[in-house]
Amino acid sequence: MNKIPNRQAICEVLMDRAKEDKNIVVLCSDSRGSASMTPFADAFPEQFVETGIAEQNLVSISAGLAKCGKKTFACSPACFLSTRSYEQAKIDVAYSNTNVTLIGISGGVSYGALGMSHHSAQDIASMAAIPNMRVYLPSDRHQTKKLIESLLLDEKPAYIRVGRNPVEDIYTQENCPFEMDKATVLQEGSDVAIIACGEMVRPSLDAAALLKEQGILASVLDMYCVKPLDETAVRNVAERAKVVITVEEHSPFGGLGAMVAQTVARVCPKKVINMALPDAPVITGTSKEVFDYYGLNAKGIADKAVKALKGTK
Repeated sequence: MNKIPNRQAICEVLMDRAKEDKNIVVLCSDSRGSASMTPFADAFPEQFVETGIAEQNLVSISAGLAKCGKKTFACSPACFLSTRSYEQAKIDVAYSNTNVTLIGISGGVSYGALGMSHHSAQDIASMAAIPNMRVYLPSDRHQTKKLIESLLLDEKPAYIRVGRNPVEDIYTQENCPFEMDKATVLQEGSDVAIIACGEMVRPSLDAAALLKEQGILASVLDMYCVKPLDETAVRNVAERAKVVITVEEHSPFGGLGAMVAQTVARVCPKKVINMALPDAPVITGTSKEVFDYYGLNAKGIADKAVKALKGTK
């Protein structure tokens, strides 16, 4: 079982590249430990900025440094980065089109027992609503590495959400197909299309295996690029399927499900079912306990697919 969280994968890439590229700067809001950025701060103190618990300053300083030619990566808990510094993300980063990558750590319900104040179930919707802001939810450490390497090559704003804990690998170091802003087709099927992002990709892939045991063939699409959404990939899997299911660690409003539904309605009208967190404060528990409670696991996704397919007959 993988023991490297996506946040650590981000640090490893940045440390490797910072040896040669002195324009790479990491900023944290008293969160270097949570962001797994302590090794970077220790190794490159002149390329690290600690703002303290001041998320608005974190984002504005990042934008200022970017305007001076730096490649800035601002790390802060997703729950605070996507709310407290929303205006700065909107104006200083996106509207000003600065080379800032906002990294929302411990996203979704990663903080578990700390409750709604520390959960980020709205960040996909809020960040995606900002013009010029791209939104990414990588599914494992290997894809996270590829994403950071790609973001280092461009100069456009981006928001990345990663969870707190390690997630089971989807890919391997040798086999991690990646194209910027293009979803990855993990499996093809003609009965149901499952489109997922972030930590929901693994249970979606496992759900496809359960469905296969029942003679149901499922496509699984890793939509790490929530904005811009890969509409071509959505159309391709939706056209072949009887029903489309989206799975996300997010509010049922404005996230991956809403974007996919809008696309499917426009290009190939078909039934779309969105599996997400409820429109309410979630129960207290670990990520796994929360996912299991709301059916955001392999069995829950498979059961939803079976029920949905029965409704199409």
